[in-house]
Amino acid sequence: MARGDDEFAEFVRASSARLTHAAYLLTGDRHQAEDAAQTAFTRTYAAWSRVRHKDAYGYARTVLMNHVIDGWRRPIREYATEAMPDRPDRADVDRAVTQRAWLTAVLKTLTDRERAVVVLRHFFDLPEAEVARELGVSLGTVKSTNSRALAKLRIEAATEDTLIGGSGR
Repeated sequence: MARGDDEFAEFVRASSARLTHAAYLLTGDRHQAEDAAQTAFTRTYAAWSRVRHKDAYGYARTVLMNHVIDGWRRPIREYATEAMPDRPDRADVDRAVTQRAWLTAVLKTLTDRERAVVVLRHFFDLPEAEVARELGVSLGTVKSTNSRALAKLRIEAATEDTLIGGSGR
């Protein structure tokens, strides 16, 4: 092993789950999320000698965001099937799984920029100024985009509550 490889392996173990989960929230697809996280780790490893004593997780997060945003700009046009799978709606499905599926579906209703702002701001808990810097937009754009996205999410949440409340539970 090269010098620093053990340290990098520990970094990957410590941050893999959170980075992959963030990628999943951004892409809505587990396989794309795993590929995006792997790309982020590969690029972070290439720069490991520069970033390991600084904010390696911040660097990996930035690489992940840039990679996913590049994918939005140049999307892969691959459709494995024309029929969308049905969303499970059985009462025996665990509530956490159902909420996760709902959240993923709702995040897909947001625009790419709105989804990126929401994930950076609320999943990574970054301040608005940091989100603006990472996305290369103004602070006002982050604030207005976040406000619009949260308004959309509130509407979806109210609709979901109405549907659940009206189902006889």
